[in-house]
Amino acid sequence: MLDRKALLSRTGYTGEDGFEIYLENRDAVPLWRALLEAGKAEGLIPAGLGARDTLRLEMGYALYGNDLDEEHTALEAGLGWVVKLGKEDFIGRQALIRQKEAGIERKLAGFRLRERGFPRPGYEVRTPSGGGVVTSGTVSPSLGVGIGLAYLPAESAQPGAEIEIVIRGQGIPAEVVKPPFYTQGSVRT
Repeated sequence: MLDRKALLSRTGYTGEDGFEIYLENRDAVPLWRALLEAGKAEGLIPAGLGARDTLRLEMGYALYGNDLDEEHTALEAGLGWVVKLGKEDFIGRQALIRQKEAGIERKLAGFRLRERGFPRPGYEVRTPSGGGVVTSGTVSPSLGVGIGLAYLPAESAQPGAEIEIVIRGQGIPAEVVKPPFYTQGSVRT
């Protein structure tokens, strides 16, 4: 049994029940080993960042560096609910107010392939109203189909809109869907 100080939080970035543990660096390896040993009988095994990334994408969670960056605003990313434009001034407030008044021209949207394919970040997206780019994409192990997020022209970012993801030079049909794609045992279509 380990006797270490740690902070345990009921958070995570996968959409699944989980915890995060904050502790001194020197305590990480002994705790890791103790947890693996304690969970062995229950089938506990390590999972890496690839698993975490797939789970967060199935929930439709945006990731900084992929779906969130300095080229797109919180309004375009669908995060207007966390930006309080009516509160005191902050850097970028006036630009966001102007953007909201003028109308959002591009939006981060979820999509689901209608045919077999593996959508990857950087792949071109074709829509009737212009182009876009995949920011996050994978084949969902839970759903067995390609899913992803992409910035699209606003008029093509509505659920049900028909789009194409260009994979190896071929346009693969896809449909815009509202994330989450998958939640705790239920399939979202």
